[in-house]
Amino acid sequence: MHRQRILFIGGSLNQTTMCHSVARHLESDFECRFTPYYCDTYWLGKMVEKGWLDFTVMGGQARRKTEQYLRDHHLPMDYSGQSHDYDLVVTTQDILIQNNIRNKRIVLIQEGMTDPETLMYYLVKWLKLPRYLASTSTTGLSNAYDVFCVASEGYRDLFIRKGADPERIAVTGIPNFDNAAQYLDNDFPHRGYVMAATSDARETLKFDNRRKFLRRCVEIAAGRPLLFKLHPNENAERATAEIRAVAPGAMVYTSGNTEQMIANCDVLITQYSSVVYIGIALGKEIHSYFDHDMLYNLAPLQNGGTSAANIAAICREILAESDATLERKRSRGGAVGERMAG
Repeated sequence: MHRQRILFIGGSLNQTTMCHSVARHLESDFECRFTPYYCDTYWLGKMVEKGWLDFTVMGGQARRKTEQYLRDHHLPMDYSGQSHDYDLVVTTQDILIQNNIRNKRIVLIQEGMTDPETLMYYLVKWLKLPRYLASTSTTGLSNAYDVFCVASEGYRDLFIRKGADPERIAVTGIPNFDNAAQYLDNDFPHRGYVMAATSDARETLKFDNRRKFLRRCVEIAAGRPLLFKLHPNENAERATAEIRAVAPGAMVYTSGNTEQMIANCDVLITQYSSVVYIGIALGKEIHSYFDHDMLYNLAPLQNGGTSAANIAAICREILAESDATLERKRSRGGAVGERMAG
């Protein structure tokens, strides 16, 4: 009798490490395999092949880093989930539901902050356009999953307002954002600075007035030491040159542990980054493009790092359900995992 199989679909390094965290609680009892994020539609596939989607998690730096992580940790890979039939799929994004998982049991994990609701978000909803055109602002709206594991009650309310099925949402907390206190014990050599975590907006074809942002950082620092941590996907050479032109004395890091840097700062400045939630959890003064009251309401649960175990428990629950029982729950609103949904 073969063990039940679970496919974990990664994406960015953040998404992939989230999947790995959950898999650690399941790998002793289930056959767990991993794949970078992928598409299995003809035209998107052609665009990936030509490198036109290298600014997304399906290509470029994001895919290379995910593949390297999977190799470094000796995780069994099954690219695009083609080699096996799976009893459960765990993914961190549903703006695209791949054709070969549409008839599978699916657990969706919130990957972090979602994009603002721009005009494209409303066009996608009104005109029934593909959700990926509005990027992560449409996260959770496929309702193609059995359970959507989210970061907080605030996010649960947000996704319901957007149109997600409330019976399928479980407030579990999310890995990588649920234990900010762990970063306080670190050996990062600097302390007491103003930190700016930049965005990869330009690399993902979004607007970014970088010069205005840099000037704002200098203004907030007001003579205090200023540290910039560049987004992993950024053009580091260009971004560093821009910083040197506006803040010549600033420290610039292109790599390193961002969370530890946040733990040692006095002030955190972000654009659209989910790391703002680490600053909130650690009681830092924060500055963001998002409304502050909204951010504090959405901030992920701090549960001492137990979110991965919470999500793994839901995976086990779904795998234990018979097809008939699961179908009945789906037909009446999909209340799998309701014991954790609050």
